Amino acid sequence: MSSKKWRVAGINFDHFHMGDLLRQTFEHAEAEIVGICDETPERMVDAARHFGLAHDQVFTDHHACLEKTRPDIVILCPAASKHGEWVEKVAPFGTHIIMEKPFAGSLAEADAMIAAMKPHGRLLTVNWPLVWDAGQQTAHRLIQEGLIGEVREFHHHGGNRGPLYHGADKIEKEPTAEEKAASWFYSAAQGGGSLLDYMGYGTTLGTWHLGGKAPLEVTCAWSTTPGLEVDEHSITAIRHAFGMSKTETRWGTFTDPWTHQPQPKCGFVLKGTEGTISCYDYEKTIRVQTRARPEGYEVPVDAIHAPNRNPVEHVIHHLETGAPLIGPLRLDISRIGQQIVDTAFQSATQKRTLPLVGA
Repeated sequence: MSSKKWRVAGINFDHFHMGDLLRQTFEHAEAEIVGICDETPERMVDAARHFGLAHDQVFTDHHACLEKTRPDIVILCPAASKHGEWVEKVAPFGTHIIMEKPFAGSLAEADAMIAAMKPHGRLLTVNWPLVWDAGQQTAHRLIQEGLIGEVREFHHHGGNRGPLYHGADKIEKEPTAEEKAASWFYSAAQGGGSLLDYMGYGTTLGTWHLGGKAPLEVTCAWSTTPGLEVDEHSITAIRHAFGMSKTETRWGTFTDPWTHQPQPKCGFVLKGTEGTISCYDYEKTIRVQTRARPEGYEVPVDAIHAPNRNPVEHVIHHLETGAPLIGPLRLDISRIGQQIVDTAFQSATQKRTLPLVGA
């Protein structure tokens, strides 16, 4: 066990996942929350109360927060279009950064984030919450063991009832029309929409399962709702040299997958040269087909232990030991995921197939 106490600050509460990440920090024996910061004080009230933070640990100015608390790690949860802006603000303070998904609002922004961190020699990583689901880790273990041969396709369906129907720790609520109008999730300028909210899960985790291979071209279509600036449903075809994959994003599923799996189910189907795996979000088993057992069979998901239960413990373990980061937290994997998202967004806008951007 390390004797170091990792000092962690949470800055910008645009994304409600900040509450989850602060709880994970609070529960980590070798970490402490030294400060939280948001320009809107009301958004920090629950966190300050839940984690017993003193008045002088709550800030509305990020400079003051960083200068006074001197964190080792900063958790950032800004709107998707502001990821680059916030990395540029925090990077000069020489802290490691855990950015809540997605990587960025665009590939150019993602590359600017990488460039902003490089002179300071600190870690930048992107948290994809689905990585910590036991089904995903079990499926990837079986892939690495060669159970289904070389993975050639991923089929992803991701979404929920809507981004304002739940808060931190999945506490349910019913959003008003006024809350939707005020939320960055429904603002095109701030990177809202189901595509930018959920496609990165499919493209980043799918790229991980494919062994880091990038596609050749992307075709996307989306559905928009009158009165809303952003999409609530998108379907994307992704062509690799060796096969076709797809990802679908939806706000407006019949139920939330962490409560009751909707139909179609949220999760992944992975097709390899020797078999298939289906791993649906939050389920206790995954289903496998192989040439030896084409009828298929259920595999209980692995029990996930430290340091692979959440991003806070995983990143701290990486920093302490030099152990490799799990695939989707690596910037090379997340960057390919971002390339596909960017290409899909442009494809839907232009209504045509496009080669992978930034290739």
